[in-house]
Amino acid sequence: MDNSVSAAAAAHSFGPADSHLSPDLRTPLRPDAFALSEEEKIAGIAEHFHQIMQLLGLDLTDDSLQGTPRRVAKMYVQEWFRGLDPQHRPDVKLFENRYGYQQMLVEKDITVFSCCEHHFVPIMGKAHVAYLPGEHVVGLSKLNRVVQYYARRPQVQERLTRQIAEELKNSLRTENVAVLIEADHLCVMSRGVNDTSSSTLTAEYGGVFKEDAALRAEFLRLLGK
Repeated sequence: MDNSVSAAAAAHSFGPADSHLSPDLRTPLRPDAFALSEEEKIAGIAEHFHQIMQLLGLDLTDDSLQGTPRRVAKMYVQEWFRGLDPQHRPDVKLFENRYGYQQMLVEKDITVFSCCEHHFVPIMGKAHVAYLPGEHVVGLSKLNRVVQYYARRPQVQERLTRQIAEELKNSLRTENVAVLIEADHLCVMSRGVNDTSSSTLTAEYGGVFKEDAALRAEFLRLLGK
């Protein structure tokens, strides 16, 4: 790897985006993960996906298929996996808690669209997050954006749940957060056991949510659980 590539990778590598996460929570990335531009990544992925389609025996001269490799590449880089790039990390600004609101704040039914890193097929579901405000509160949409940022990358649901919780703790300056995700995994639904009725629930509790069973029960009650 030349020095210019090394410098570009070092400037991005986890950077300020994931440095607050413990090593076991970081999405596994190579040191040179950000050495290529977005367009270079799209071009490279399109070339390789073209080969995959050829190996499957598909006729890429067909009008319906000839643009598919680039469409898939753009979808991967600009949509499905945009959360890999720390430049897309939400800027979570805090506001003074002028109203003195001290009760649990819950944002429920946040859309989760992610991708199983084992089979590269979708994970779809809902996230529910809560925190106890102190001196500061946050704009509600930022909670959604944090969920989407960590979801839009190859994932396992357990890590996703903990990444969201750790990001919220860091951004909100409090340990008092709760995250619950319920999701359907197409790797379970469309292959292997082919089970279309099961779903997966994961939860992470911090601070008083972890210590106080009554508070956890109230959180679940507000979610209708």
